[in-house]
Amino acid sequence: MESAAAGRRLGFLAPMKPELRPLVEMLSLQRDPGDGPPVYRRTFGDTSVVATLTLIGTKAAATATERLLDDHEIDHVVVVGIAGGVPPATRLGDVLVPAVVVHAPTGTEYRASPLGTAVVQGRVRTSDDLTVNAADLVEAAIHACDMETAAVAAVCEERGTPWTAFRAISDLVGGPVDEALLALANPDGTGNMRAAAKYLLPRPWKIPGLVRLARDSNVATKAAATAAIRACGLPNT
Repeated sequence: MESAAAGRRLGFLAPMKPELRPLVEMLSLQRDPGDGPPVYRRTFGDTSVVATLTLIGTKAAATATERLLDDHEIDHVVVVGIAGGVPPATRLGDVLVPAVVVHAPTGTEYRASPLGTAVVQGRVRTSDDLTVNAADLVEAAIHACDMETAAVAAVCEERGTPWTAFRAISDLVGGPVDEALLALANPDGTGNMRAAAKYLLPRPWKIPGLVRLARDSNVATKAAATAAIRACGLPNT
């Protein structure tokens, strides 16, 4: 573990490159040299910031969180990204800072720590399985679904590190995001052009929906990054 000067030390985790990019750009973070997983950093007064990817899914998220906490001295982990909303509790563009995240396969619940001015409320369900019933989610008072936060929270709570998540709603449960669509992305969230062409050539009617999803995701990633930066009291450069 590297040494760090006394002060606040924030570790940002984003599942996909499109989710990490706005954070890097807004904070003018600089990438560390090396061929390993990308790590970005910058110091603001007595606050040091480290940001990296988890990649998609619970296993990758847990591994990335362990690596972050092993390699850096971190006081607070901040998850930044997008999620699928559960209407009517959430709408496209909403930014949710969940008070509780639920690991769907086990039902284990993890509670977030307050961070700055952010209002911590609501519940997020984490699972690698995208097949969900909206009515069941409403009954369980779930506001959004993702594939990483509970895995990050589990590692943080095991290590005694506070965590907070900022998830902006880019799509709604029951919408275009499903297992087939997820297969069009690489683990870091970038597009797999070969898979996309194979999927879309016989389904050209799907293209307008994917264009809307890309637009809404772009808006959501920026909203999540903006909310996290504001809550941390960092300058948006």
